[in-house]
Amino acid sequence: MSEKARGQKTNQKQSVETSQMNMFSNEVFSTNTSDENEKMDAERQAKMERMRALVDEILVHNRNYYELDNPTISDKEYDALYDELLDFEKELGVILPNSPTQRVGGDVLERFVKKKHEVRLYSMNKVRNFADLESFFADMKKYVKTPTFAVEYKFDGLTIVTEYENGKFKSATTRGNGEIGEDVTEQVRTIRSVPLEIPFKNRLILRGEGMMTNSSFKKYNKTASEALKNPRNGVAGAIRNLDPKETAKRQLDFFCYDVLLCEGKRFSTQEEMHKFIVENGFKTGDLFKIVKTAKEAEECIDEIDRVKDNLDVMIDGMVIKLNEIAPREEIGYTNKFPKWAMAFKFEAEEVSTMLKDVVWQVGRSGKVTPTAILEPVELAGATISRATLNNIDDIRKKNVFLKSRVFIRRSNEVIPEVLGLAEKFENSVPIEEPKFCPCCNTKLVKKGPLVFCPNHDGCKEQIVARLTHFVSREAFNIEGLSEKTIIQFYDDLGLRHFSDLYSLTKAQLVGLEKFQDKKAENVLKSLEKSKHIELFRFLYGLGISEVGIKTAKDLARVFKNLNNLKAATFEEVDSVEDVGEVIAQNIVDFFKNDDNLKEIERLLDVGVKIMDVEEAKSDKLSGLTFVLTGTLANHTRAEMTQIIEENGGKTASSVSKNTSYVLAGEEAGSKLDKAKALGVKIISEDEFMKMIEGQ
Repeated sequence: MSEKARGQKTNQKQSVETSQMNMFSNEVFSTNTSDENEKMDAERQAKMERMRALVDEILVHNRNYYELDNPTISDKEYDALYDELLDFEKELGVILPNSPTQRVGGDVLERFVKKKHEVRLYSMNKVRNFADLESFFADMKKYVKTPTFAVEYKFDGLTIVTEYENGKFKSATTRGNGEIGEDVTEQVRTIRSVPLEIPFKNRLILRGEGMMTNSSFKKYNKTASEALKNPRNGVAGAIRNLDPKETAKRQLDFFCYDVLLCEGKRFSTQEEMHKFIVENGFKTGDLFKIVKTAKEAEECIDEIDRVKDNLDVMIDGMVIKLNEIAPREEIGYTNKFPKWAMAFKFEAEEVSTMLKDVVWQVGRSGKVTPTAILEPVELAGATISRATLNNIDDIRKKNVFLKSRVFIRRSNEVIPEVLGLAEKFENSVPIEEPKFCPCCNTKLVKKGPLVFCPNHDGCKEQIVARLTHFVSREAFNIEGLSEKTIIQFYDDLGLRHFSDLYSLTKAQLVGLEKFQDKKAENVLKSLEKSKHIELFRFLYGLGISEVGIKTAKDLARVFKNLNNLKAATFEEVDSVEDVGEVIAQNIVDFFKNDDNLKEIERLLDVGVKIMDVEEAKSDKLSGLTFVLTGTLANHTRAEMTQIIEENGGKTASSVSKNTSYVLAGEEAGSKLDKAKALGVKIISEDEFMKMIEGQ
């Protein structure tokens, strides 16, 4: 059908204000007789019924066209129905919540509002070979005697969370960082495969993938003033477009695969959840298969791998989930992934191109690493001109040369890597490891396959990288300071240390290029705000080698305050869960370094205040271990965990003989059964609160 017939109509006919649309004001009725009023009421009711019928009929035709690819009326007939509905909406001053006329948004949004996810979103652990997949299947048998597994597409789009209340579409949010996303309700409202009304009437939160199908991608590019690179970029750009009408032009789809919250309903299997999603009118892709063995899963993966290029949606692998839902709670999660699910990634795309040059760059730790400069080439929908080479040993292992043709791979939208030599020519020359720092010309120090610049306090690239890390969101979160701005501070203001940031003045800032009064004031406010900081963010911001955000949190949890960590021995640091010997030594060495200790003192002197991890408020629960299961009536799990820890207790993720109590809410899962089997005492939320209150 034509674009006009299928939603590319503008909402020009809908631009009349509601006050103008109300054709039945009290003033009109007051001039009529009682009989005339009754007649008008009946006519209005009849028109409302016709409007409801039109909405239902058009939604059926939309489904036939967009989802089933089986239109049952002509463009002209569709146009007539659509126009009739618009006329009724204008006349009656009423627009039904699920009206197809509301698919195209109205005013351009001024900005995206951040929104906290009610249910945290996890990433998916990945494997790329069948041996690792078989290990995953074997692990699941430790929890379920005869497990089954659901196999689905791994869509390559943009994760979207949709929320429904009373059966009506309420909101949509991007994944963001898994805890906070962007409110994109009006953009997602334009996606026709997102139902505006569903049969299920309780609160419902779903997770799925915003997608631009290959057919929509090709259709859009035929008339686009600027062609899109690939469907994934197409959907990401569309959802994050501030004008919903522009979003609508790309004719996106939404494929749902997960129920995050479903009030009043519990699922026993992924298969049951999938059926529920379909019954409520959502697309799920054309593959959902239950398998019992790794071999069956591998056969399914091989089959899809052969035909994936012919699909109308972009996929980059397959997702395998434990079908049984009850054991998932016991199996649990890592900091990033659910342990009961796995993504099998298809072989990444590869191309060959010329390796023109290699540049060596200095990182914040002083490590000097090579980057390949390539003849630009298209790969996985992007133009690639740079790729990673890791180190000199990696270069020699891959046998690559300057002015040679090399294979490169780009996987998961990350920096491409050079895989190896494709073709060597007469003018090809070996790649030499530098002897001196490419930034400050200091003689480099060799450590195994790596080289380092020892000029910690005089190498510009090191200092800029450290400062950029220090101000980053997960560290001190100082807004308005990009790497480019940090370079300005280095060049024009002589900034060298973290503590120097807190000595900046407005007069200094407004003297810099592109710094106006408002920007300077905002930076100074952000600097002042950053002085009050959590311990784990402070530790992460220091840039200790190989200490990521999770390790920083673990260190804060164990040592409680900075002084404890500074005084810790290697053995004490090494005993922290997930902290290995290398990281432990890095931490101990960092706090033995006089320059590092002086800089920490300077930070404290300029007013940085580190929040210690709170000690228990009481010892009422000292020595007791609690396992939480089910939905609590008055507290979230995070809140309850905090209460337990504040009173000296501990929480665990699984039930064992060492568990003191299982605190059970509504719809408690397999942990409740295990507690009964082990004879662990089970208490309710009310009983727990009485325990805390000493009753």
